Amino acid sequence: MSETIVYGFPRSTFVNIVRLVLTHKDVVYRFEDLEPVMGRSEHLALHPFNRVPIFRHGDFTVYETRAIVGYIDEVFAGVRLTPQNPHARARMNQWIGVVDSYVYPYMIYHVTHERLVFPELGIASDDKVVAHALPKVENALVTIERELADGRDYLLGPELSIADFYLLPSTFAFSLTEEGKAMYPKFPAFCRWRERMESLPTTQKLRAILPPRQPIAHAREWAKSHRPKY
Repeated sequence: MSETIVYGFPRSTFVNIVRLVLTHKDVVYRFEDLEPVMGRSEHLALHPFNRVPIFRHGDFTVYETRAIVGYIDEVFAGVRLTPQNPHARARMNQWIGVVDSYVYPYMIYHVTHERLVFPELGIASDDKVVAHALPKVENALVTIERELADGRDYLLGPELSIADFYLLPSTFAFSLTEEGKAMYPKFPAFCRWRERMESLPTTQKLRAILPPRQPIAHAREWAKSHRPKY
């Protein structure tokens, strides 16, 4: 049997998207923590753009989360998370794009880094970065709320898709910030979706094997190299 490996660091939003999909499909894999070598030659040999995750299946290696989860869903047995209907599949890919472009950058890159990641390393938050992001986060939540307001269980309807697992890790990390705690109650349908997703056996199984949250040591470089501007 070909060995399956996920490379990344434990608190990575996108790494945990991949791990959720693998867990949901009952795929046995090995996790390789790159934290000690992030940005060094060992890491860049796997991902030349200095990011995670990277996925290896036998002699095949691929990076970029969207490509990884699509490959996993196509190649491995288990419940399919990609709709066969072209309209539903297009909608799923739309939501993946929304997370990449409008949810993750503001929930995580702006707010969560400033409120959690940097202070854990002794780096002060930049309130202007957070203030710039919050209206954009709220717009994303308004859009998600509107999609879920008809009582559907998941983003595409009654069935889980990759889109739901793509959205979950960003919304979890943002929930740990004071801004997330204050904003989420305004969106009851979204909160019901989050509760449903957090209660899934898949989510619980992954949470149970994750290590205790530790500071992200290599994030010291983020504060110098690509901290958002406002």
